[in-house]
Amino acid sequence: MLTLYFYLCKRKRVIIAIMYILENVPLSGLSTMRLGGIGKFQCIIENKDELKDAVNWAREKQLSIKVIGDGSNVIWSDSGYDGLIIVNRLPGFEITENDDDNVYVTIGAGENWDYIVEKTVDMGLSGIEQLSLIPGTVGATPVQNVGAYGREISDVLMTVEAYDINNLEFITFMSSDLELGYRTSIFKTKDKDRYIISSITLRLSRINPMPPFYSAIESYFKDNDLVEYNADNIRKAVIEIRNSKLPNPKITANNGSFFQNPIVDQELGNTLVKRFGNIPHWRLENGEVKLSAAWLIEKAGFPKGYKDPETGMSLWKNQALVLVNENAKSTQDLIDFRNKILISVKELTGINLKQEPEII
Repeated sequence: MLTLYFYLCKRKRVIIAIMYILENVPLSGLSTMRLGGIGKFQCIIENKDELKDAVNWAREKQLSIKVIGDGSNVIWSDSGYDGLIIVNRLPGFEITENDDDNVYVTIGAGENWDYIVEKTVDMGLSGIEQLSLIPGTVGATPVQNVGAYGREISDVLMTVEAYDINNLEFITFMSSDLELGYRTSIFKTKDKDRYIISSITLRLSRINPMPPFYSAIESYFKDNDLVEYNADNIRKAVIEIRNSKLPNPKITANNGSFFQNPIVDQELGNTLVKRFGNIPHWRLENGEVKLSAAWLIEKAGFPKGYKDPETGMSLWKNQALVLVNENAKSTQDLIDFRNKILISVKELTGINLKQEPEII
């Protein structure tokens, strides 16, 4: 049963707000994979005072805290979550600075990411158009240094404002402080769950982007006889490409790309390229080699559209990287299916694939 609590927020002995806290929340509704047990408590924050009040309430009750946006990168365990889940809905969109070439925009962490991409493109600004149609909220983008089609958020990220739940204060990080790498940052590693992101500031450009672009984008321009490279055309290209490959999480239960493209050392990379002559690979400046996780999964015996009758899980018909919940009954079903893929890829190549969404 779902219960509603009222928490009176007080400052200087004056009641200034009432925060609504839900108890015994079905977690399947808080993840786009639509699996999971029961969450002990949940609240929604829409301003910084509510953020601080939620943290204080959890501390008073000695509860752990987990912050989510739209649940597109989280999977809940069957045992549930025995703490406070904070749904971040902090709004905001403000031009804080500009010059002849650049515009600096500060955006609330709870804003829908693709809405922000669309808004900036409509303003004639470039910098994040390649990141169109990525599900989730703004606050998630620096956590795993979101990237797609040759662009990462680190390319345009200037600062991140976050609330330190240990010291109970807002602080501002420079992008260089965040140890941003391939799908990682301090928010995923050494400072995991310590900070709640409240806003980010991006540096966007008034100047049209210049080629070369990701090969799929170049092909889209060629196929559609487009000659003008601008943010609007690139956004249209990315949307069409993504729609052709990836399912809409609002319709089909999934978390997008489930595994990262593995990066291996030069020796292993050369060995695999020699062994599998047609393996897609990209040589990095430091000598390492990035490989296609989707190709490895298919090579290991799991083609696009593969259906697993034992677990009710499948792979998306157009992309082997996407695990789909067709009729799984539990998160354990998903884990069992994931493990089948991990073991097969490991046996074939010696590579341990890393998953993108977090299982909590």
